[in-house]
Amino acid sequence: MAYPKRITIDAARTVAFGGIGAAYAAVGGAVATAARIVILNNLTDQTLWISADGVNDQFILPAGGFKLIDVSANRTTVENYFIPEGTVFYVRHAGVAPTSGSVYVEILR
Repeated sequence: MAYPKRITIDAARTVAFGGIGAAYAAVGGAVATAARIVILNNLTDQTLWISADGVNDQFILPAGGFKLIDVSANRTTVENYFIPEGTVFYVRHAGVAPTSGSVYVEILR
């Protein structure tokens, strides 16, 4: 059976440990179209803050941790929630700069 609606997967957005400081740094470019699922992966050796506005600490990610944001994967109508087009995710360390690894943002839309 063929389904007319399909999720597309963006190229992963990433920042290596050397690019993660005390100030927010963008993790790749803006979301091109409204997103249904965002996966935040912290594969560094330190706790990180993630922000969708580059100003406020919004999601804490422990070293080696991840956060799955699933706002409407099981919905099919346009009246549902989505991560808005143009959203940029940012990262900064939570007190100690990482010395290895990377942070990744994966987008499904």
